[in-house]
Amino acid sequence: MTKVSIIGGAGYGAAELLRHLLVRDDVEVLRISSKDYIGQRADVVHRHLAGLTDLVLEDIPPKEAARDCDIVFLAMPHKVTAQVAMELFDEDVRLIDLSGDFRLRSLDDYSRDYHPDHPCPDRLGTFAYGLPELHREAIAGAQHVASPGCFATCITLGLLPLAKAGHLKNTTVRTVAMTGSSGSGVRPQAGTHHPVRHRNLKPYKVLHHQHRAEILQTLGDAGGDNVALDFIPVSAPLSRGILAISQLDLPAGMELDEVQKLYEDTYEDFRLVRMMPHGAMPEVAAVAGTAKVEVGVEVRIDEDTGVKTLACMSVIDNLIKGGAGQAIQSFNLMTGKPEFFGLDVPGLWP
Repeated sequence: MTKVSIIGGAGYGAAELLRHLLVRDDVEVLRISSKDYIGQRADVVHRHLAGLTDLVLEDIPPKEAARDCDIVFLAMPHKVTAQVAMELFDEDVRLIDLSGDFRLRSLDDYSRDYHPDHPCPDRLGTFAYGLPELHREAIAGAQHVASPGCFATCITLGLLPLAKAGHLKNTTVRTVAMTGSSGSGVRPQAGTHHPVRHRNLKPYKVLHHQHRAEILQTLGDAGGDNVALDFIPVSAPLSRGILAISQLDLPAGMELDEVQKLYEDTYEDFRLVRMMPHGAMPEVAAVAGTAKVEVGVEVRIDEDTGVKTLACMSVIDNLIKGGAGQAIQSFNLMTGKPEFFGLDVPGLWP
């Protein structure tokens, strides 16, 4: 029995963590710490958990939340998370962080994209990066894991096979990715609240989204070199899901069938990633509500210029594979389970 607590229990990330953990017979959730809904039952705050727990949300110090735990999930915003983590670094407890505070190794990148000041910059680069498709072994043995961002996960998985095979070098990738409203968090804000997204498509943070540096760092770790990324995120009129479409010049000497086989071989050993057969396109509805990923590729040769363009497409559920579900994958590896344990379930259709 692995004993866990969640710090930051009021948000969508915590709701998904609890949805997956409370139904497992190998996990005991000891405490849910929160600054909101204090004293209320978790199954009242998160209505889909009705009947699964009688735990209440408590405003308690981090060390009290972590007492007797094997693993603590940190489900808070950036900077707040780092301040909490600092109180737990000397404790005999493993951490899985869902925020952006420890994903990046460069302080300059963090200062530009998240906040001018990091509470503990000496800890950057000390967390394992929680992308199992690249870092299975490191995650399994890690004391601290930084779970990837949602856009970073989706876009990276669409390009990862090229990077791992040495085909992502000296090139520019141009990506447009559309995301659901749940990615903006549980609190409504002007511009992100679902009513203003309904029946609407809106680009935002054009070319300056905070996940760009994370994507480039991860692709570099996988074998990419001198990669430029132009990334445009788009608010989409749906609750869950991300669709990412990345375009780049087809690597020299490659044809579509070679790219297709490269992707199939790369993801053959990852049960949660489905490489689509040629001609079939990834769809958000096929993975919504799951930790699964769909990936597809297509090539076009321009009749006039002869330029060969490769399109890499990927879809995920932003709250699960892009958030809590991926944290559960790391949890599984850290506790000796297959990464897909408890996650290999079909999506909702339609």
